[in-house]
Amino acid sequence: MNVTLTLLALLTGFLTGALFTLLGIPMPAPPELPGVVGIFGVYLGYKAVEHFDVGVDILSMLGLAG
Repeated sequence: MNVTLTLLALLTGFLTGALFTLLGIPMPAPPELPGVVGIFGVYLGYKAVEHFDVGVDILSMLGLAG
């Protein structure tokens, strides 16, 4: 993991959140901690499936793959 890239992403998110608040724009993310934790859970699930190299081809299962 690139720490510099991660810190730049955090800074960008922070500045974007501050700008949205200053402009009175609703936040495009869950405003409560459980929502943020849920997004983190989605990320962890994605990484777990990617790590174990498992998956399902839904189009093939439905007979729609070309």
